[in-house]
Amino acid sequence: MSTQTSGEIPEKFAARDFLDRWSLTPDGPTARGMASVILPVTRADGTPAVLKFQELSEDNAGATLGLRVWNGAGAVRLLDHDPDTGTMLLERLDAARPLSSLADDAAALRILADLLARLVAVPAPDGLRRLSGIAAAMLDQVPHALPALRDPADRRLLRTCASAVAELVGEAGDRLLHWDLHYDNVLAGQREPWLAIDPEPLAGDPGFDLWPALNSRWDAVTATGDEARAVLRRFDVLTGTVGLDRQRAGGWTLGRILQNTLWDIEDGKTAIDPPQLVIASVALGRWVGRG
Repeated sequence: MSTQTSGEIPEKFAARDFLDRWSLTPDGPTARGMASVILPVTRADGTPAVLKFQELSEDNAGATLGLRVWNGAGAVRLLDHDPDTGTMLLERLDAARPLSSLADDAAALRILADLLARLVAVPAPDGLRRLSGIAAAMLDQVPHALPALRDPADRRLLRTCASAVAELVGEAGDRLLHWDLHYDNVLAGQREPWLAIDPEPLAGDPGFDLWPALNSRWDAVTATGDEARAVLRRFDVLTGTVGLDRQRAGGWTLGRILQNTLWDIEDGKTAIDPPQLVIASVALGRWVGRG
């Protein structure tokens, strides 16, 4: 969530309608994200909450369903929502205290890993996007995307990522995934010390949910002096805490590298970003030997 604030809400978000409908009183300045606006409010019984106005998209369409299924267990609690607009009334967390504010990176990782283990333990409900479909669509894009990468080594890596996905696509999983659980999508709360926010849920294998944590706060990874070793430590903590098969998790992490690279190519990039190369090397090391 952006830290930019303002006392006004864009007209496209009909705030007054929801304030009246849910008996809410504004209780602070708005905060703007890329496609959302957060308004602190107080409910009629005095409970602090936030209104989240957002542009509906394929990625966030399942957010309310996922939050209802989690029901506050490791994630922000959904108090009400409007299915037509995607507007949500959520419990209020401390936006000034994201998990990224913890100086101890190892402690932050343990907290995130514990949350991830709780979230992906839940079976995905019907009605969500499925990783199997997303993976199949990615594989279809690879032949057209490969020529955009200038470095032959990058093209070889993209083919390797695609090969891993092709081997796993038939066993894509059925857990409820957050999809974007990085340090800034975990906020301090009162009901629980830390809670996940902003899910973009899908049904799939938990190994596909590791990449955001591996990529979080890259400056802390670089500061260790050995990026690959730091990423491997993160990978092993995450897979150990969640209880994942490390080979499968390595394969699905290569799937995230594939997804990110395909998006970057769509945006006009012609090379794989260096952090992605580091994460891919670690994931490939765990994937090697499968089959």
